Amino acid sequence: MNLDALITTLDNALRTIAGPAHSARPVPGADLPEAELDDGQKRHVARLMRVNHVGEVCAQALYAGQAMTARDPKVQVAMREAAREETEHLAWTAQRIDELGGRTSLLNPVWYAGSFAMGALAGALGDRVNLGFLAETERQVYDHLEDHLGRLPAQDARSAAILKQMQTDEDLHRQAALKGGGAELPGPVQEGMRLVSKVMTRTAYWV
Repeated sequence: MNLDALITTLDNALRTIAGPAHSARPVPGADLPEAELDDGQKRHVARLMRVNHVGEVCAQALYAGQAMTARDPKVQVAMREAAREETEHLAWTAQRIDELGGRTSLLNPVWYAGSFAMGALAGALGDRVNLGFLAETERQVYDHLEDHLGRLPAQDARSAAILKQMQTDEDLHRQAALKGGGAELPGPVQEGMRLVSKVMTRTAYWV
């Protein structure tokens, strides 16, 4: 890795973990009235949004690792573009957590480091695998968001609007990766990714 790439990688990590994320688009649902939630519901939704915030921390790390080891410059650009768009999700979930009186995960540095390593490995295996890994990641995130939509209090339209827009964006990233030549990953790899995701989501809900 050259010095410029190293500086960029470290800067991205610090911005993701410690710096406030910014969104070029308005936060979905910001114009909707705040739902009447009791304290238990607020804690639950804040924890769900914390899990989704962790997912976006992981996405930033994955794409940074994938871009670093991708061989085709076009794939590198695609990874960086996906990361840029995912930054908005990072901002949206962080704001919603704050509105609900919650906090982000204490383990964000751990999540980032592990995801960066996974992304770098995917990139090192070749561009078709790299894009396939992106596509499968986005597919699983889409399903995860669908599960969270079903676990939100019915009256919490603001949180639901954020998750629905995130779903739309994730599916567009998945389609772009497949059109770019992403290979379908073997079943055991997909299952391994689901297992890692479950460990992360269950831990992040509490920590």
